[in-house]
Amino acid sequence: MLANASLPEANLVSKIIYFWQQSWLLIVSSFCFGLLIAVTNAGLAPKIEQNKVDKLNSLTRTLLPAAKHFQPVDAQIEVALEGGKKEKAVIYKAVSETDQCVGWSFNAVGTGFADKIELVVAVDAGFQTIAGFSVLSSNETPGFGDQMKTPYFRNQFAGAPAGELKLSKTGDATKIDAEIVAITGATVTSQAVVDVLNSFVTQIKSQMQQKGLLGNGK
Repeated sequence: MLANASLPEANLVSKIIYFWQQSWLLIVSSFCFGLLIAVTNAGLAPKIEQNKVDKLNSLTRTLLPAAKHFQPVDAQIEVALEGGKKEKAVIYKAVSETDQCVGWSFNAVGTGFADKIELVVAVDAGFQTIAGFSVLSSNETPGFGDQMKTPYFRNQFAGAPAGELKLSKTGDATKIDAEIVAITGATVTSQAVVDVLNSFVTQIKSQMQQKGLLGNGK
């Protein structure tokens, strides 16, 4: 009886040994590959971040061509997002060759139709009008949502008031005002861009006025 009782235990040990013999290479390989990916990401992180900064600078110069260089604004400014989250706003003062402020730029993020969208937004020196925006990153649907990168949509923001914008499904897309005509077939993405700009522009403007960064609250 004792010999028979030990059979299940012997079978279990045999199965464990067999499993280890068959899978040890896979387990070790998975660990090594995971470690390699982690080390690679850590090594490339600074370069990836620098590429992002370079792209940001390039896009901002396109929006504010009179700018010679950009000075980071040393102020704690946070934008309240949906769900109670807050996003720290990194703001740059655009300065001309004669050291005159020609505008301000900052990143703005929000949720699009497919995923997060990240924009580079520029406004004039008085924070009265939007100079425009460029797309830093997005995964919107090709042929639909990604049309937010086209001049047809983006040009509507260049010169629009730095205040509350409103999306319209129809209208004159060549008219520069607070009304933005949506991209056909991509209303969700269009609304997302408008919401992002409304949220970031109005909150950043208000906080910069409170901190005296705009002068006389203008």
